[in-house]
Amino acid sequence: MSRGPAREEILGRVRAALADVSPEDRATPAPTPPPGAHLEGDALLERFVERVEDYKATVRRCAPEDLAATVAEALAPLGEGARAVVPSGLDLAVPGAVSDDALTSYDLDGIEAVVTAARVGIAETGTIVLDHGPDQGRRAISLVPDLHVCIVRTDQVVADVPDAVAGLDPTRAMTWISGPSATSDIELDRVEGVHGPRTLHVVLVG
Repeated sequence: MSRGPAREEILGRVRAALADVSPEDRATPAPTPPPGAHLEGDALLERFVERVEDYKATVRRCAPEDLAATVAEALAPLGEGARAVVPSGLDLAVPGAVSDDALTSYDLDGIEAVVTAARVGIAETGTIVLDHGPDQGRRAISLVPDLHVCIVRTDQVVADVPDAVAGLDPTRAMTWISGPSATSDIELDRVEGVHGPRTLHVVLVG
C-alpha cells in the first residue's frame, strides 16, 4: 500500500486527535441514543402514528369525549348487525358489543371484531403492547376476530422499546402488535390474517 504524503498527513492528524484519549476510551465508543429517544409531545405522537401506519394499520385520533363515536366509525364498514367482543373492564358503549363469557375459539371466529384498550404504544417501532388487563381481555380475543380496534391513550405512548419494557410487568402475559397479522412464504409473498386480525385500527385518544 502506498505511504504517500497525503496518507501520512491524515494519520498524523488522527494521532494528534487521539493524543489525549485514554486506551479505555478509545475501545469504548459513546452510546448512541435510539433515533426517537429525544422526541416529546406532538413529535412523539406523530412518530407513533407514522410508524403504525407504515404497517398498513389505520390510525384515528380523537378527544376523550369523542371516543365512542370514533370506535363506532371504525366498526361501521362491517355493516349493520356486525358484532364486536368487548372486554368486561372496557367502560365504553360499542355497537354490537358481545361480552367475553368464556367464548370458545369457534365462537370468536364467528365474531367480526374486537375492541380493546392497550398497555403501551411504542413510537419508534409502531408497536402496541397488551398485558391483558381487564380493559384488554384475555389473549385469544385479540387474535381471532378479523378486525381489532385498539384504543391507545396519548399518555401511554413512549419513545422506544427500553422505555416500554421499563414500565411493563414481566410476570404478565403480553401480546406485542406491530400492524395487522402478516406472514410471508419463502418467495416473500405477503399474506395477511393467517394467525391474527387482518385489519388493525388504532384509536389514539387525547
